[in-house]
Amino acid sequence: MTARGTPSRFLGSVLHNGLGRYVQQLQRLSLRLSRDAASSRGAREFVEQRAADFARRNPGVVLYVTAHKCHAPRLLAEYLNGAAREVAVGNQTADEIGALMQKLADQSGLEVVRIRKPYHTYSPSVQGQWHPFTNRPPGPARHPQ
Repeated sequence: MTARGTPSRFLGSVLHNGLGRYVQQLQRLSLRLSRDAASSRGAREFVEQRAADFARRNPGVVLYVTAHKCHAPRLLAEYLNGAAREVAVGNQTADEIGALMQKLADQSGLEVVRIRKPYHTYSPSVQGQWHPFTNRPPGPARHPQ
């Protein structure tokens, strides 16, 4: 927590993801919908028209579709780090549900927090961080004649 009351952390990746091979962090998506509720119309259209395309684009994600007598359809995303996120998708179109599912598939499961700095080191340099203008004289550039 910072003085502002918002959580923050240094920039990092999930287990150095992407250095060897990319591992998608979303493990499981569960879509619970009702067979006859009006609020589940977009979810039913998504299952009929776009669920196979989503599964083809994201082969590492298991997609479960269950029909319950529920009032509002829900989407439950479970990640490899144990985090779970539940989103109500009632009265949304199939396109909106597809975009939301792809957004959840692209996320890492970590909380969205303010990043303190774009760099972090455990052994900071006494001289400071190097950049291309470190040893240049201040002022306009002078050429020897």
